Amino acid sequence: MSPSPHVVALGLGCDRGTPAETIARAIDEALAQAGARLADVGAVSSIDLKADEAGLLAVAAHHGWTIVFHPAATLAAVDVPNPSETVRRYTGTPSVSEAAALLAAGADLTHLVVEKHKLRGPDGRNATVSIARMPASN
Repeated sequence: MSPSPHVVALGLGCDRGTPAETIARAIDEALAQAGARLADVGAVSSIDLKADEAGLLAVAAHHGWTIVFHPAATLAAVDVPNPSETVRRYTGTPSVSEAAALLAAGADLTHLVVEKHKLRGPDGRNATVSIARMPASN
């Protein structure tokens, strides 16, 4: 199988206590929407509030990914298409997954290929995944 023509960055968000299975399924669904594969993931990012989130850490460890965690103020400075007052109330930033994907990709809004894909797991906890194309390096 030939390599995919693009490398992508994942921005991840989730409710506290979201199981790894729900997060992994949300990632798989978002990658399918983007026409990308797990092998195309070049960067993963989230909010620093999730630095101890077991499900997130388990998914990253399973895939050998290092997650870069950003403070809310850094994420809040990123222009996103779907800001949320609910997210701001809980985290201090109007966007976690979209802003994190764009920061991880080192890209602007034109590179966002999956906006805020949300999946509610069987236990009612939500995982959110956004995907941005990483600009080709010269």
